[in-house]
Amino acid sequence: MPKAIRILFIGNSFTQRNNLPALLEELAAARKIEVAHDLISVGGASLRTHWNGGRATEAIASGRYDFVVLQEQSTLPVKNAVRMAENVRLFDAAIRQAGARTVLYETWARKHSPDHQRLITAAYRSIGEELGALVVPVGEAWETFLATHDHPALHDRDQSHPSPAGSYLAACVFLTVLLKANPVRIDSGPAGLGEQDRRALQEVAWKRFS
Repeated sequence: MPKAIRILFIGNSFTQRNNLPALLEELAAARKIEVAHDLISVGGASLRTHWNGGRATEAIASGRYDFVVLQEQSTLPVKNAVRMAENVRLFDAAIRQAGARTVLYETWARKHSPDHQRLITAAYRSIGEELGALVVPVGEAWETFLATHDHPALHDRDQSHPSPAGSYLAACVFLTVLLKANPVRIDSGPAGLGEQDRRALQEVAWKRFS
């Protein structure tokens, strides 16, 4: 039996909200892919906060992981892409030394600032290309979906964090890009998300990024 793909997620509430790693595990299981994850999350934290805290680097150094997913503080790519790139470089060196691969979780623009997606995308794509890291373009999937759908809402009421549908779309993009598996027609999903909405989210992820 193939061993589980082990993934370490490092981020903040954009990863923790609605338990994105567990959503990915559930989708993967539906495609007969076993995923085991750990999550290191601190509310509002930047990657530099995690680096200075030491817990994330200790986990990476254990060598237990195939992939390490980095999620930067949501507005830093807009405010200071140079600083973000510095943070990612620090982690990438440690991740490579531990024998894992760096994965960048590209997040989305806040609801009232959709124009910021261009800057977020550019920041993640630029450092990803420089390092040969895998970029999981969740923000671009949100942008694509929001251009043609007004339901289900991807943003939570605060217009920043993901709704259950937003996290589900993120998980579908991770399944497509990281695990190379098709989310379309998988029946499972967050409570309250109907079949039609699930299908719309699945198809955006697969058709846009497969």
